[in-house]
Amino acid sequence: MYACGTKLQAEPEAKSIQLGESYGPIDVNSEKAISVAEMLKLFEGKTEYTFQGELNEVCSKAGCWVNIYKGNGETFMVRFKDHFIIPPKTAIGTVAYFHGMAYWDTVSVNLLQHFAEDTGKSKEEISKIIEPKYELNFEADGITLKK
Repeated sequence: MYACGTKLQAEPEAKSIQLGESYGPIDVNSEKAISVAEMLKLFEGKTEYTFQGELNEVCSKAGCWVNIYKGNGETFMVRFKDHFIIPPKTAIGTVAYFHGMAYWDTVSVNLLQHFAEDTGKSKEEISKIIEPKYELNFEADGITLKK
């Protein structure tokens, strides 16, 4: 068990990032992928989806979460089930296929501050996070970087 920022092993950072590579316990069927816009339009409660999205941000400490463009200037977070990871140096703008569950959840102040720290925000910026957020989340059990 490890937390974001703790290296489980050196290998994910050490190897080169290969487009087409998959991560997580589930193989993602890219042929079933819908767009982020379609997923957001269809979304009702906690639902399983396979979607294609563009990476807006990658956890720089461990690669244990990403933010995805919604297409309207906003993003939503994808966390990885059972804390699997992708290479933290995966390029912003990389398109990926995701499989997992979409759901609404309240994200605590502590967790929001933790995510802000992972993105390199200053202590001043982090200290301004004082309220939880109720927002769309996605828990991926598989991700494939698009070739």
